Amino acid sequence: MRVPPECPMSDTQKWQLLALTVVLGFLLWLLAPVLTPFAISALLAYLGDPMVDRLENWKLSRSLAVAVVFVLMSLALVGVALLLVPMLERQISYLVEQFPRYRDWFQNTALPWIESRTGIDIVDLDPASLFDMLKDSWTQAGGVAATVLGGLSKSGLAVLGWVANVALIPVVTFYLLRDWDVLVERVRMLLPRPIEPTVSRLARESDHVLGGFLRGQLSVMLALGTIYALGLWMVGIDLALLIGLIAGLVSFIPYLGAIVGVGAALIAALVQHGDWLHVVLVLAVFGVGQTIESFLLTPLLVGDRIGMHPVAVIFAIMAGGQLFGFFGVLLALPVAAVTMVVLRYAYERYTTSRLYGAAVGAVAAVPDDASDAALSTAAATGEAPPVAPAPAHGASDERPHAPISPLPDPHGRTAGK
Repeated sequence: MRVPPECPMSDTQKWQLLALTVVLGFLLWLLAPVLTPFAISALLAYLGDPMVDRLENWKLSRSLAVAVVFVLMSLALVGVALLLVPMLERQISYLVEQFPRYRDWFQNTALPWIESRTGIDIVDLDPASLFDMLKDSWTQAGGVAATVLGGLSKSGLAVLGWVANVALIPVVTFYLLRDWDVLVERVRMLLPRPIEPTVSRLARESDHVLGGFLRGQLSVMLALGTIYALGLWMVGIDLALLIGLIAGLVSFIPYLGAIVGVGAALIAALVQHGDWLHVVLVLAVFGVGQTIESFLLTPLLVGDRIGMHPVAVIFAIMAGGQLFGFFGVLLALPVAAVTMVVLRYAYERYTTSRLYGAAVGAVAAVPDDASDAALSTAAATGEAPPVAPAPAHGASDERPHAPISPLPDPHGRTAGK
């Protein structure tokens, strides 16, 4: 079936589309507090839809395939929660109990070592006041949390609203999984006809980029968290699970997970053991983890799907959180992935446009027999090299030239016609 060429949009249609985009963005900004469960459900449905499609290819009905995938995802999430939450609770309790030990190590070991190595007399820094300030902040935070939780417990509507949001996630996820293909097709049919082919193409590219990145990156985060936690546990670090989990979670930003994990693990090793052997072992654990990630996990599971600079990833997450809160953090990387696809498309359009091609076609050829002398003279005098005059009408050049293919036009025409 031959695809009809893309029709150009009129100026009125462009302004209408821009106004619609602005209105939708404003509505998202207004409804961001209530859209969080829907965003989580859409993310889960997006991740599970390929598995549902694969089960459909195995001659299962859509409803049965959705039920199988939904049960598997629910069991996985509940199992991880039941397994990790008690262990993390014990780790956090242990960290709180060991907090005075860490404070003493910082005051009596870390600061004197820094002063002896750098020659800087840290007189204005009072570690005791810093830790007291930190303790007061934790106390105030606990008081605020207690007040908020107390208010929530007194407000039945607030409690019901919170429970409803949590209960809404599996329900919405199930229905989105069941009707995902139908919803995508309906959205495609609502697109303005002049831009539908382009938007469909960009949507397919975004789906390829985003789907591979999210599924691969989640696998990398899980694998790195497991490697770090098991390695630190084998080394003998008591906070191995907590440090490994944090390092794995922030590993979607390149090198940040390793930096955070190495810093926290080195401090834990020095406070707990106080010898250089455990420092070397901690470095070896993260060295092995980074090697496995660089040469096996990331090339195999993720690849160069988004192609974003680490600074751009950090900015996207911070900007999303600033504009839309937690809802914006959830959408930061998907929006960034789509933006990268759109920017690549804009680059392709620019490099095949007349604006880009005019600079190429404006350079006239210099005769071969005079090219060397002309260029040498121009370089010596600083003047522009001479340009060969255009042949008279009807005259032909004695030397044959290779044909120059016309530059493609965005509207399907050829340049010069």
